[in-house]
Formats: sequence, structure tokens, C-alpha cells
Amino acid sequence: MENAPRPEIDLVARCACGGVSVHAKGTVRSMLLCACEDCQKATGTGHSAIIIMRAGDVRIEGTTASFASTAESGAMLTRWFCPTCGTPLYGQSSRAETLVNLPAGLFGAATADWFVPSQLIFARSHRDWDALPATLPQHATYRARQPDV
Repeated sequence: MENAPRPEIDLVARCACGGVSVHAKGTVRSMLLCACEDCQKATGTGHSAIIIMRAGDVRIEGTTASFASTAESGAMLTRWFCPTCGTPLYGQSSRAETLVNLPAGLFGAATADWFVPSQLIFARSHRDWDALPATLPQHATYRARQPDV
């Protein structure tokens, strides 16, 4: 899973009410699952499914709102969402300011052929009821930084 090809994408997704669009065009830098308690609260489930891209490869159109907090990692995490319908749109961490975290589910069926998470981060707070493949590499917090991610 670690050496899976990085897909080139050109996708547009809209929030549930249609007021905000997210256009992601470029190379996917990474695909992962995160089980930190912040992601559990943001998704209402046991983990989030994340597509990481360079910030310059993502364009947002429409009015958004944001919420910033100190994440479990100690970094400042800002999450943007539609202020009308509440759809999560993207996140950004002070730990990696040139990257954005896109919720894979935002793009729906368009991710079916290429979204393959390479790891679960913050496995220390993963819930047993949230069944995941046993073969997925798990890291208690973050995996060691990889070059060009």
C-alpha cells in the first residue's frame, strides 16, 4: 500500500446545499484514514478518510465558515465547512500549511476507482467497533514524515 501510485485528479464536488464547490485538480499527495478524536467528532464516526493535496491544487468557490482548534497532535487544525448545510469541505494543519485535507466522501463515487488509504494514523484512539482491514498499516500518532508528501 505504501507505494501505490499517486492519482492525477480533476474533480469538482459540491456541498449538500450546492452553495460551495471544491475543485481539486492535480496529484494526490497521500490517501489515509485518521482515527484521532477530532476526526471522530468531525465525521460522527470512527475515522475520517482523507485525500491530501497541495493547497494550490484546490479551489473553493462560495462562502465558507471555519473552526480552528488545537488538534490531538498539538498542531492548530482549521476545518472549513458550508455555513448553510454544514458539509465538511477541507482542513488544514499548521503542521503542513502547504497541504489541504479533503474528505474523500465529499467526492462520492468519483473516488471509487482510485482511493486506497495507505495507513491509519492516530490508531491509539481508534474504536474497536469501527472495523478496518487488518492489513492496513497503523500508527499510534503520525507516521514518520515521508519526502515529497
